[in-house]
Amino acid sequence: MAELSPRGSAAQSPGACLVIALYQPEIPPNTGSIMRLAANTGARLALIEPLGFELTDTRLRRAGLDYRDLATTTTYPDLATFLRSVQGQRVFAFSTRGGKRYDTVRFRADDVLLFGPESSGLPDAVLSTFAPPRRLRIPMRALSRSLNLGNAVAIALYEAWRQLGFQE
Repeated sequence: MAELSPRGSAAQSPGACLVIALYQPEIPPNTGSIMRLAANTGARLALIEPLGFELTDTRLRRAGLDYRDLATTTTYPDLATFLRSVQGQRVFAFSTRGGKRYDTVRFRADDVLLFGPESSGLPDAVLSTFAPPRRLRIPMRALSRSLNLGNAVAIALYEAWRQLGFQE
């Protein structure tokens, strides 16, 4: 596990906070934008390797602007290591193949929102490890394939944060 921010460990975080988990993200500007989103909402960001880029990538820094230092970001070598780190917390896997709409869930302050790579989403092998009530989808028109990863994270994160009263 590699910390990118001194605020990165759960032991240092005051109280519970939402976690955005990106499984094998591929596009640096998307991850940079999500870092900025995490910094602005107080969510923690977990990056599950392998990543499709280096964390020093200029496109990542440009998209995250100066928020990278404000975001609590931790990298994990694999999904199993990440899941052990959030044991006891509810993990919601987001997918176009999820059966339950995201807005029907009553989110809690320490919930984990898991998203897959931009090109393919969460693989079936990963998605199937979560019970159907934990497989969520964001509604789209029938002709649509998927949303941009940053947009999907923003939609889900802001719904969870809204339910929590936008608490800091």
